[in-house]
Amino acid sequence: MLLVVPCALISLPWWMFEDLPGNSFDRFGPGLLALFPFIVMFLVTSVTTLRERSSGTLERLLAMPMGKLDFLLGYALAFGAIAAVQASRAVGVSVGLLGLDVNGPVWLLGIVAVVDAVLGTALGLFVSAFARSEFQAVHFMPLVVIPQLLLCGLFVPREALPPVLEAISDVLPLSYAIDAMQELVGAADESLVWRNIAVVLGFAIAGLALGAATLRRRTA
Repeated sequence: MLLVVPCALISLPWWMFEDLPGNSFDRFGPGLLALFPFIVMFLVTSVTTLRERSSGTLERLLAMPMGKLDFLLGYALAFGAIAAVQASRAVGVSVGLLGLDVNGPVWLLGIVAVVDAVLGTALGLFVSAFARSEFQAVHFMPLVVIPQLLLCGLFVPREALPPVLEAISDVLPLSYAIDAMQELVGAADESLVWRNIAVVLGFAIAGLALGAATLRRRTA
């Protein structure tokens, strides 16, 4: 499911835009490549980590000579490997089968998608510390994901947002992932792409650090 769902979700808008004038998929496709891996990995990671804690697995692991950060890094590496395969498949489908027009290197498009999925993993690990049930973990999605979805520039360019919303979008990590994707399809300034990748990675590292600081051994 982790490998198939993002590809299927990206294919659906392509089918929706197929008969519309202009190439709308080239406008929305890059953003979707950043969005879907982020959402999928956020949900899977937050629920899985909570299950490990509520079942007592985390408590047994932390009884060993292992710190909270070690645990989270292990999870991040494991889910990061899945994210790399997931993102590679999504990029391959978008560019190879759906005809997404990319001016920059395709491999760099894949890196942005992987980094964005890692960001979803890091934020999922972080919010899992505050949930007491899987139901609550899913409820963090409207708080963490939906505002980023609305303000990331996918629907309205960020510079066209009201000043307050634009300022908020500037501190949301998904905005920089979308910027990187759109830059690769547009002017393809690789220096800007790498700068945005660095920002997203910074948010991911901060998410892991905060997750290690707030992680509990068990669900009370």
